[in-house]
Amino acid sequence: MNTQPSVPGLHQNAVTVTRVAYGQWHALDDDLVVGRGHARHRPDGRLFVSIDAWHDAAFDRLAEVLLADLPAPLHTVVDEADVELTAAWQRAGFTVRRREWEYAVPTDPRVTGLDAVLPPPGVTIVPAGQADEGLLRAVDRAIRAEVEASVGWQSMPAEVIPFPEGDTVVDPSKYAVAATPERYLGLIRVVVPIRPRIGLLAVRAGERRRGIARALLAHALETQHLAGHTTAFTEVQESNRAASALFEGVGARRLSSNLELVR
Repeated sequence: MNTQPSVPGLHQNAVTVTRVAYGQWHALDDDLVVGRGHARHRPDGRLFVSIDAWHDAAFDRLAEVLLADLPAPLHTVVDEADVELTAAWQRAGFTVRRREWEYAVPTDPRVTGLDAVLPPPGVTIVPAGQADEGLLRAVDRAIRAEVEASVGWQSMPAEVIPFPEGDTVVDPSKYAVAATPERYLGLIRVVVPIRPRIGLLAVRAGERRRGIARALLAHALETQHLAGHTTAFTEVQESNRAASALFEGVGARRLSSNLELVR
C-alpha cells in the first residue's frame, strides 16, 4: 500500500472524491489525484473493491464514498504482509473472511515425483485444447453444483478471469480433463499470461480418492515443464487441507498469503 500518515496540508476534509467512470473513483486534493478506487464483480457474483491512495486521509475518504455508493456485501483481497493496507480496510469496517496461500509448484516430474503417475483404469487424460466443449461444460456445471451444495462456491479461491454472464468456461482450450467414454470426471485449468497459473483443479464428488486429481496435476505440470516453465503457481484456501496436502506432497512451497476481507 502506498499510503502515508496524514500530514499538514492534506486532511480528510480537503479530499474530494469523484466518480470518473463505472466502477472507478478518483480522490482529489487541490486538483491533484491522491488516490483511486475500483469496484468490479467477480465471476461468482461477489463485488470486490480496491483502493490505491497516497495518504490515509485519501484512503478513508475513498472508502467512505465506495461504501455509500455500492451495495453490501463488499469484498477485497490484500497481501497479508501489507499490514498497513489490512489495517486501513479494517478501519473502514472490513473483517477477515478467509486466508489463501500462494504456492510455487515445481513442474519437473523428477522433482514432483509424478513421473510414474497414471489415471485410474478406464480413465484417460484429454489434453488442453482437445476436450469436447459440451462435455467440458457439463462437468464444470456438475462440479460447481456439488461445491455450491456443500461448502459453497464462494469458498473456492477467488477467480479473476472475466466470464460473460452465465458462462463459467470462457476458453475451453485452457482445460485438460479426466475422461471416460461416457463423461468427464474432473478438470484442471492452467492459464499462462506470463507464468503458468493453476486456476482450478476439481473432480466430481463421487469420483474422488481415486487418484484423478493427482493424475490431472501430473499431466498439467509435465505439459508446462515441456513448454520450458520450471514453476507453476496456484492459490489454496487455508481450510482446504486436501488441496494443500496434494500440492505440498509434490514439493510446492508457500510464497505468501492473501486475506479476503468483507464488509
